[in-house]
Amino acid sequence: MTIEWTTAAWFLPFVLPIVIWVSWSDMASMKIPNKAVLALLVVFAVIGLVALPFTEYLWRWSHFAVVLAIGFVLSALNLVGAGDAKFAAAMAPFIALPDGMPFMYILGATVIAAFLLHRWARRSSIRERHPDWESWTRREFPMGFALAPALMFYLLIGLSKAL
Repeated sequence: MTIEWTTAAWFLPFVLPIVIWVSWSDMASMKIPNKAVLALLVVFAVIGLVALPFTEYLWRWSHFAVVLAIGFVLSALNLVGAGDAKFAAAMAPFIALPDGMPFMYILGATVIAAFLLHRWARRSSIRERHPDWESWTRREFPMGFALAPALMFYLLIGLSKAL
């Protein structure tokens, strides 16, 4: 992957609380708060200026626009939730273009793991601790529970290059 460890090191401390927030919120309410999406965009807007060369920083905003447009269409077709589409768009600038396919592998593995973990958790004592979580009873899967960790894993893999 092409992400520099220094870039990952700049982003990760600010992204980590947001991905926890998104995962928790989507599990609890099956909604990703717009404030979380905006917070992620603000992190990229501010930290990206320090973490990336300026021309790359500017180009990465196009990732946001493209993923937002695709997400809008998918949401209009009821294939993904609007919150999932917005959060995916907010994640997009963090991913280097050459890392698109490796990120898709990370996302695929994360979706499978999150789905299995969610289905196991709703049959375990975890459900007793959080009985009011909407994701326990809905047929739909809380994709924020997979999208958010995928971004975290991508940045952690980038950070591991420093080792």
